[in-house]
Amino acid sequence: MSPRELHSRVRVGADIGGTFTDLVLLRSDGAYTVRKVSTTVEDFSKGITDGLTELLSDERLAPESVSEIVHGTTVATNAILENKGVVTALITTRGFRDVLELRRLRFPDLFSLNYKPPAPLVPRRRRFEVDERLLPDGSTRSPLSEESIENALTALEQVNPEAIAITLLHSYVNPENEQKVADAVRARFPDTYVSASVEVMPEIREYERTSTTVINAYIGPIVDNYLQSMRSRLDKERIEAPISIMQSNGGIMSAVAARRAPSKIIESGPAAGVVGAHRLASRLGLDDIITFDMGGTTAKASLVEGGERSMTTEYEVGAGISLSSRLVKGRGHALKLPVIDIAEVGAGGGSIVRVDAGGSLRVGPESAGAFPGPACYRLGGIDATVTDANVALGFINPKRIAGGTVAVDIEAANDALQRAAAKPLNVGLEEAAYGVYAVANTTMIRAIKSVTTYRGRDPRDFALMAFGGSGPLHAAEIARSLGVRQVIVPNAPGVFSAIGLLEAAPEYGFSRTIIADPNALTDAELASSYESLETASYEILKSEGLSDEATGSWHRSADLRYRGQAHELTVSADADTVDGLTDEIAERFHQEHERTYGRRASDEPVDLVTIRSTYHVDFDEIVPRATDAPSTQQTQRTAYFGKHIGAQPTPVISRSDLRGRCEDGPLIVEEYDSTTLVPPDSSARLDHLGNIVIELSPGAEESLS
Repeated sequence: MSPRELHSRVRVGADIGGTFTDLVLLRSDGAYTVRKVSTTVEDFSKGITDGLTELLSDERLAPESVSEIVHGTTVATNAILENKGVVTALITTRGFRDVLELRRLRFPDLFSLNYKPPAPLVPRRRRFEVDERLLPDGSTRSPLSEESIENALTALEQVNPEAIAITLLHSYVNPENEQKVADAVRARFPDTYVSASVEVMPEIREYERTSTTVINAYIGPIVDNYLQSMRSRLDKERIEAPISIMQSNGGIMSAVAARRAPSKIIESGPAAGVVGAHRLASRLGLDDIITFDMGGTTAKASLVEGGERSMTTEYEVGAGISLSSRLVKGRGHALKLPVIDIAEVGAGGGSIVRVDAGGSLRVGPESAGAFPGPACYRLGGIDATVTDANVALGFINPKRIAGGTVAVDIEAANDALQRAAAKPLNVGLEEAAYGVYAVANTTMIRAIKSVTTYRGRDPRDFALMAFGGSGPLHAAEIARSLGVRQVIVPNAPGVFSAIGLLEAAPEYGFSRTIIADPNALTDAELASSYESLETASYEILKSEGLSDEATGSWHRSADLRYRGQAHELTVSADADTVDGLTDEIAERFHQEHERTYGRRASDEPVDLVTIRSTYHVDFDEIVPRATDAPSTQQTQRTAYFGKHIGAQPTPVISRSDLRGRCEDGPLIVEEYDSTTLVPPDSSARLDHLGNIVIELSPGAEESLS
């Protein structure tokens, strides 16, 4: 029997992490196979291609059997965080050259005299102006000067940019001038990446629109080259399946669309984990969960509330951080596009341990990454990391992980921790290792609080869903500190984001600013505005690779604010009937404002600022179906749980050993892709879908340190 006859066609999810690249091969019946390979930092696409080739060979699958590759990547994010984007220039309206410098005058460190905002991605010498001026209603105050366009083009030739961003004043209302400048630039620089704001973010707010367009240009050639490299490598292996990319908003898009709008994939990888958690929570009948994703470099947290993912259009990236916050702004570069609301901190398995000048133990944000990696991997790393601490504590297998493919050296871990923490702090090795574990947990708790308590949500009202290679090791103690009583560890937690990639639906978002009082609009006028936006967007959908046979549906939303406010809240504008639509979205805004800020002002006038419509493409959803891993011979090793409990003999079992029974902690569940820690004063069982459910005893948060 040939490989083609042996298996039906499959889809592949590929998620790049800081230490490992995760691959999931999903068959048409829902069964899946997973593979973890080391991330190839020199060329991320190499790790994906090599790992996929090996996986197909092991599964006796022909390259032609792959029908689609869905990819989550950190290429765009890393380019900004590391300031390694391309040489970019900006063309803007005369008088607005310095908008990237002026920003919003928001300071994250209010009382710091030394605070410096991140340097603009485009320095002043590469920012050029054209003579033109539109009024807020789109009418012309000063016509576009052909001479100024020519002067700008000549100046661009002198700096020889690799990418050019174009943002003219009020082009979101009247795009004619900006489009004319863009056409002139593309004619003069046919091989240069050009990004116009009317094509990226046709919305109000000059700084946010300029910043988003500049980000799009800054990373455009990098993403373009990366996807071309990946396509070339796959073609050489006869894997001709189309590539889809995860967007920051939780939908997937074609590679063609991603190359045109790379700013939409900034949070590509983290978004996939939230999508997978959202889908799983729905199957479990859970409306409210906190997602906790801890990998090798970072830990991410997000919220599913009332059965819906938490979304935002206020995001900042760069200068070492990625965050969304309505209160703390100014640390990064504004990115005003719909994204899943994810808080991220520099704490992961590879986070480096040190003692600072004041004698305090620090963990991260620096990471050993995939290479040289933690000391225990013996790949050249000498710095102690969180992973080394978990090995020293007995939480991680002291010999091998990842199905035996990654060797672990406990002596190397112990030596690194002695140098980095135990000796400088003058404490024992176990106490130092547990200190690293506790400090890492405290850092990650900040991420969870930023999406819960800092926004008026009580984490005790939620379950915690933990995944990522390191998430299940830390989740129970983090939940205990927050008062959360239940932790859910899904099947294949270490590659769960790659599974989430395969559960995401294709979707494409469009927006248009129309500042108006919703009470002054008729229901028909508002509905007509949405219909006009959607009609104009169909041609864009076709240009981005959507086939004529594809079917789907539009989902509408709107950004509103109380008159005089500086920022909006987004609410659903979907309705079964047009009648009463304007009143309905105004009431939804009042409710959302009260839920977010604790106050509603029903008598205050409301402004409708932006309408949004997202096209969700219909696709045949295949629910991933985990297969039982065989039980392994149960073993036992000593694990250390802090000075109040000390070292405990701890059974080491497989996930399938929990089926049909409930086991009290301490307990370690070892799997190919991750390890789950069930601490004392807790218990673990499997639910009907095979997820590990950890129940924490009431009041136990006071009993452990």
